[in-house]
Amino acid sequence: MSEKFERHRQPWKPEELQKLRTLAGKGKGLREIAKALNRSEESTKDRAKELGIAIAKLR
Repeated sequence: MSEKFERHRQPWKPEELQKLRTLAGKGKGLREIAKALNRSEESTKDRAKELGIAIAKLR
């Protein structure tokens, strides 16, 4: 089953980028951040990498 994301291929808004920075700064994992932003994990990971934001690796 594939998940559907409402924000698929939509530009990132400044408030989404701020939320990404905030959640990553709190040590949240990729899955949790992506879900909070309603984005795919791949999209979230790529954007964080572009911005130099480290995301915690949770197991």
